This record gives sequence, structure tokens and C-alpha cells, in this order.
Amino acid sequence: MAATYDFPSDLLAGQEELHQVRAELSALLKRLPWSVEPLDGFSDDSGWRKVERAASPGWTADEQAEVEKLRRREHELVVFVSTHRYWAELTGADRVHARSRLKHVHETPEGPA
Repeated sequence: MAATYDFPSDLLAGQEELHQVRAELSALLKRLPWSVEPLDGFSDDSGWRKVERAASPGWTADEQAEVEKLRRREHELVVFVSTHRYWAELTGADRVHARSRLKHVHETPEGPA
């Protein structure tokens, strides 16, 4: 049976918010143009595969601010989760396994009802 860990609620909340921020940032970056600054499109077929990009209008100031806000929050959460006092209670392989479990704790289905 896999080990279970009694993660503190603030650590669980921090990890869950980190997942949400990363998902939001990923979705935003997929929607935005490929270049922050306006750039002409290009086509290059001299490599091992052809690469083409349409012209990029660049990101608006609001889009840049939103990306920066999400990246800053992601950094804050990574620091919070990785330096949480809970990790001092564990050593060696237990700490590594617990960190891995924390990353996936939101995926674990609840026990039988």
C-alpha cells in the first residue's frame, strides 16, 4: 500500500493554486501571438523540417501585464510550496515521495462513500 501523508491545509491550498495558476498561464500563452513584439512572418525550409510563422501583431500591454502577473504568482507559490515547514518533518526518500504525492493529491479519488 502506498504511503499516505497528512499534508497541512495551507500546503494543499498552495499546491492547488499553483496547479490553477499554471493551467491559466498555459492557456493564456497558447492564445497569445507567438511573439511579444510585432514581427513579420517567416518561412524556413532549410532545416530538417519546414518552419513557418505568420506575422505576429505582438502582445498588448494588458496581455503582457497578465502574463507577468501570473508568472510572478507562480513563482511565489513555487517558493511557498517548496520551502514549506512541513518538508522538515520528512527525510530522504520519504520527502521525495511526499513531494511527488502532493503534486498529484488533487487527482486522487475519494474513498468509498
